[in-house]
Amino acid sequence: MTTSKTAIVTGASRGIGAAIAERLAREGFAVVINYAGNTAAAEETKSRIESAGGKAALAKGDVADPKAVKAMFDVAEKEFGGVDVLVNNAGIFKPASIKDSTDELFDSHFAINVKGTFNALREAATRIRSGGRVVNFSTSVVGTKLENYGVYAATKAAVETMTAIFSKELRGKNITVNAIAPGPTATDLFLDGKSQELIERLAKASPMERLGTPDDIAAAVSFLVSTDGGWINGQTIRANGGLV
Repeated sequence: MTTSKTAIVTGASRGIGAAIAERLAREGFAVVINYAGNTAAAEETKSRIESAGGKAALAKGDVADPKAVKAMFDVAEKEFGGVDVLVNNAGIFKPASIKDSTDELFDSHFAINVKGTFNALREAATRIRSGGRVVNFSTSVVGTKLENYGVYAATKAAVETMTAIFSKELRGKNITVNAIAPGPTATDLFLDGKSQELIERLAKASPMERLGTPDDIAAAVSFLVSTDGGWINGQTIRANGGLV
């Protein structure tokens, strides 16, 4: 398989990130799978890509660490010659009211969700090739403003703002920068700890009356990084079935 473009996907060992990595690999991208700690899951994602005829490499590292992010780009350049697409999917979420949010919860969310995205954007500013694409990840909770999501939603509101500004800062480089804001999506991380009643209520919340799937989100990313998505820039796409 001849591959001409390379995509970095952060947080790609499982869930939405793995679905994105596999979708882009099917579409001809060589994929760098970034992950923080779950080596077995990352290797499984890589194996699935390669079994289907694609190309993939692993880059372990915490996106909150600028050195780890730099190393991630180094892997892409060493293995595949450069970077054309960056998908900032890595993130954490722990529900808590603002009153009950600890300093550790606040700091960890901003370190990964905001600084992690910032670190990758800063690196991409000088290392992503002309014609490239950047896709950040927000959340539809920025719109729904549900209780117990205060800190998490605040981090993603920051990501949406950086997305729009970064798209302007790359003027003249032919690089688009957008964000995807999923609604409730059926991943292990989302489903864990929730009652069946709550899951069903969330599934009925959108007019489509179902939860999103990782493949739904991967399809939206696929469009944004494609040639057809080239006129979409500086936007946040709410991939949530009409929830908000």
